[in-house]
Amino acid sequence: MRCCGVPDDVLINERLVIPAAELSWRFSRSSGPGGQGVNTTDSRVELSWDLAGSDLLPPMLRERALERLGTRLVNGVLTVVASEHRSQLRNREAAAARLAGIVAGAIAPPPRARRATRPSRGAVERRISDKKRRSQTKRNRRGGFD
Repeated sequence: MRCCGVPDDVLINERLVIPAAELSWRFSRSSGPGGQGVNTTDSRVELSWDLAGSDLLPPMLRERALERLGTRLVNGVLTVVASEHRSQLRNREAAAARLAGIVAGAIAPPPRARRATRPSRGAVERRISDKKRRSQTKRNRRGGFD
């Protein structure tokens, strides 16, 4: 962390950290809240990381991330934008957290395959008896109006 709480490196998980040297920051004027200061401060933040060109990830994880983030990448570069806060500092923190979340999700192992199961006979019978009871209740409400 830098002096003001702005991260130098981006922590992805306990074993993976993107060094500050691989990150590219860009700042511009934000269209969001800010009052009179919105026209003078560069509070919008763009954080870019060259995923395809980085040697940080092992080849297997890099391939998984490139496959999962294919639509978000431009020439192998992942870019995250943050402009929801009024201060550049908070937008930088938000962009770093967003990048970490996206990369962590992209390199996560695939979920285990679901094993098909069937409902038990008791569960099926309970469901059908509940449906019959509900049907009878509604049928009883349809009494004739004299």
